[in-house]
Amino acid sequence: MPGLYYEEFAVGQVFRHRLSRTITEADNVFFSCLTHNPALLHLDEEYCRNETEFGRRIVNSCLTLGLMVGISVGDTTHGTAIANLGWDEVRFPKPLFHGDTIRVETEILEKRESRSRPNAGIVVFLHRAYNQRDELVAHCQRTALQLKKP
Repeated sequence: MPGLYYEEFAVGQVFRHRLSRTITEADNVFFSCLTHNPALLHLDEEYCRNETEFGRRIVNSCLTLGLMVGISVGDTTHGTAIANLGWDEVRFPKPLFHGDTIRVETEILEKRESRSRPNAGIVVFLHRAYNQRDELVAHCQRTALQLKKP
């Protein structure tokens, strides 16, 4: 399995994920429609050009969040997570646009034994996403219940 067990994480450890992703117009429109988000900021180029400070459509922040966490999974939790327990302090300091490429890094903030599951521990991850200009575009803390080594 590519994911790490609870014991393999160390507080302060940083993962610079090799996987990156260029976000396309199709990704953004499909995701926005699939999740029933009709916001003109994601779907209407003319509106954005004439009525917003961005001058063009921005990527749906839920897509940004999903990609940021998803890119991290292969190096951290794939096959070793029991459950995602929550996301905290989700922030989007800069927007993403069609054609932007994101890269992600993950830092281990905390870890502790599970009180109710002897085969698991709780790990708090800090995910950060950057665009191709190395501008921070998103970050969040994610708490996961991780398997211990068998």
